[in-house]
Amino acid sequence: MIEVIESVGATGLRLAAPLLLAALGELFAERSGVLNLGIEGIMLMGAISGFWITFVTKSLFLGVLAAVTVGGLIGLLMAFLSVSLRANQIVAGLALWIFGLGLSGFIYRAGIWGPYVYPTVSTFGNIAIPGLSGIPALGPILFNQSVLVYLALIAVPICFFFLFKTTWGLKVTAVGENPRAADTLGIKVYRTRYICVIIGGILAGVAGALLPLVWMGSFNENMTAGRGFIAFALVIFGAWKPWRILAGSLLFGSIDAVQMRLQASGGIWIYSYQFLLMLPYILTIVALVILSRRAGAPAELTKPYIRGEE
Repeated sequence: MIEVIESVGATGLRLAAPLLLAALGELFAERSGVLNLGIEGIMLMGAISGFWITFVTKSLFLGVLAAVTVGGLIGLLMAFLSVSLRANQIVAGLALWIFGLGLSGFIYRAGIWGPYVYPTVSTFGNIAIPGLSGIPALGPILFNQSVLVYLALIAVPICFFFLFKTTWGLKVTAVGENPRAADTLGIKVYRTRYICVIIGGILAGVAGALLPLVWMGSFNENMTAGRGFIAFALVIFGAWKPWRILAGSLLFGSIDAVQMRLQASGGIWIYSYQFLLMLPYILTIVALVILSRRAGAPAELTKPYIRGEE
């Protein structure tokens, strides 16, 4: 029984990691007042760029660096559209999603995939932390993961510290709640939003790279399977707080791991695997409806700021 718990728990954490990174990135953007619905597209571009560069160079580090660069550039594009051009944030985000979906598939088919070639890359191996990985039940789950999963976990307290314990974090909150008052106090509203949206793009890019470089060792078109939108929902679920976003990510990852375990067990479940596949999404929506009623979004979320206008 303990072995089953360890296996499901470790898989659940691994499945939660990309959601957690993407949701934390969206947290930065939304707390500054920018809604980025293009997370899914950024994750796909992070996945294809990380996979492609790793495939060509045989370097996982360069693959992650490529995902960081591409994610940051798309985040910069989103910031330009929403902050400088003051485009409708929902429309701009959906456009980036479609852009990422189409371009990632094109790059894969035109640059990597062939009729007789199904390219694969090596993946990040698990790193067991001496002393801690041997703790019964907890050790194999938390302390025997890949470096990108550890990165996702470490990102939670880092995000909490910068957003809630630093002057810069208070400025971000001020920009998201009342940018006109923040501007009056000398806070650079445009610059703050640019930085936050770019951070969101970088984290979403790494989240996408985690799929081929940790999970699969290969790339499939639309391999994110809606996880970018789940990450967006997790920000609401978490009431715009990092620790609650972590809890929501673990909930989704654990449910996903359970359904995978049930499918592998066969029996009567083999005839209803479609239900099992949608089970994590259903339960996440239910939890979102129940637990997010008291959540309060930043007051100026989705509203462009025009300096000098009342």
